[in-house]
Amino acid sequence: MLDNIITIDGPAGSGKSTVAKILARELNLKYIDTGAMYRAITLLALQNNIDCKDEKSILKLARNINLQLDSNSVDESRYT
Repeated sequence: MLDNIITIDGPAGSGKSTVAKILARELNLKYIDTGAMYRAITLLALQNNIDCKDEKSILKLARNINLQLDSNSVDESRYT
C-alpha cells in the first residue's frame, strides 16, 4: 500500500491549516502540522540561546529533538 502525502502551500492566514484538517478528516488521513514542528524547534533553539543564523547547531538540535504527534490535540469542532 502506498502512503498518501498531500502538501498545501499558501501565504500566512490563507486557510492552509483549515483546509488541511478538513481534507485529512474527509479522506481519513493523518494531519501533521509542520508549522508547529518548526515552531517547536525554534522555541527550543531560543531556550538554548542558539543563534538563529547558526544552521549547524539548529540542524543538530532538530536531529535530536523528540517530537510527538498527538491527534487528540486538534480542535476539529472549529472545522465542521
